[in-house]
Amino acid sequence: MAKPKKKGKKDAKQHPNQVNLKIVTSGTCIVCKQPCTRGMEYVEKMAQPGAIGFGVPCILTKPRV
Repeated sequence: MAKPKKKGKKDAKQHPNQVNLKIVTSGTCIVCKQPCTRGMEYVEKMAQPGAIGFGVPCILTKPRV
């Protein structure tokens, strides 16, 4: 009896121009030397009591080509 063919995982390739940015927390944004608007808005949001956050993508961690 023949074995069934194995289905390999599909390779989830990214678009060549897409970059991966690191997700940083508000603590990283507070001490950043070059604060961005997205980071400062996130810091303000996290300053509220009971706020739950998952971080924001940091443009300064973009890999250099």
